[in-house]
Amino acid sequence: MDINHYITQIAKAAKDAYFELSTVSTAQKNKALALMAEGLVANTGAILDANRLDMEAAQEKGLADSLLDRLLLTEKNIQAMAQGVLQVMALPDPVGEMDDFRTLPSGFTLGKMRVPLGVIGIIYESRPNVTLDAAILCLKSGNSCVLRGGSEAINSNKAIAAVITAALQQADLPKATISLITETDRAGVDVLLQLPQYIDVIIPRGGKGLVQRVNEKARVPIIKHLDGICHVYIDADADADMAVNIAVNAKTSRYGTCNTMETLLLHQHRAAELLPILQQQFAAKNVQLRGCAETQQILQDKVCAATEEDWSTEYLAPILSIKVVKDINAAIWHINHYGSHHTDSIVTNNYANSQLFLRAVDSSSVMVNASTRFADGFEYGLGAEIGISTDKIHVRGPVGLHGLTSQKWIVLGHGEVRS
Repeated sequence: MDINHYITQIAKAAKDAYFELSTVSTAQKNKALALMAEGLVANTGAILDANRLDMEAAQEKGLADSLLDRLLLTEKNIQAMAQGVLQVMALPDPVGEMDDFRTLPSGFTLGKMRVPLGVIGIIYESRPNVTLDAAILCLKSGNSCVLRGGSEAINSNKAIAAVITAALQQADLPKATISLITETDRAGVDVLLQLPQYIDVIIPRGGKGLVQRVNEKARVPIIKHLDGICHVYIDADADADMAVNIAVNAKTSRYGTCNTMETLLLHQHRAAELLPILQQQFAAKNVQLRGCAETQQILQDKVCAATEEDWSTEYLAPILSIKVVKDINAAIWHINHYGSHHTDSIVTNNYANSQLFLRAVDSSSVMVNASTRFADGFEYGLGAEIGISTDKIHVRGPVGLHGLTSQKWIVLGHGEVRS
């Protein structure tokens, strides 16, 4: 197969489909989404059979537990995916929204209209649910998309894509609105990254290696995050039970997600009280602890020594680094210095400290008295997310419908001419 020709033709067809979508009504898009939800439920068995093939192959290859966790689909997962489709369907269509209108001295009216980004290329690993999430968000926001999943999920992705394609055809929408690249040759990724004439935005979802490769080779704008080094800081004025519950949930809810806490920070006045309680909770879940000198002094042989590298490591595993800090300013410095600008949380009953933390921590999601695990498009009411952005231009944090649109200027005149 000529991989260059194959990818280019898919991208070109997606561009043509995007132009057709510009006149599609919200009702027609919602009809396709409803059909997708029905199709997922009706084809649960086929999707699970395909996923079973992927899981068996992945286990034979010795994939890491975190990747296996992301790859696995269950009947409950598929039901949740179908529910996510219906939630996106119920959200307001952002396309065509107009705001900021005002009449200028020249006589004409000036405003802005929300419009799709165009053709979005999504490159992802392990997570077959991304196939659906990306498809429904792109469709509802008026974008076409080209999906390139990892080889480890190819059977699952094909099964989900078949449901999507059938729904598009039943709703009389262009088949190329959502296209799955079924060729797993990695050279195809490089081709996709070099097609700015057809692809408007690239969104990589996967490990650090994938994101770095996309960042280095793309000739197309990128929406991305590189690492998920998330923190919980337990302040001097934190409620003890709340602090323990949030810290344990942020780390152990799931280990392989980008919003999982990787470093726990404690105010020096609370360390002796809370560390033994936390250690017992984490030990019950087989979490390995790596601590600073003061943490080691308190927990002794129940914690390993943390290295400088630990503070900037995304474990994606049952490993947690712990540091005792002098005060909130030291916690903020540590987060901004070692973190990945993803998600960070403070546990405190001190209003002034909570506001300081919200203002000073330079992350895409900053929380007060909540687990970092809530940094998610579904939890934020976006219906689903197409990724997390830690960039500062256009969109930041979980990327939902509005993140997949931009605005153009609208001028409404009455025959005005410029003198």
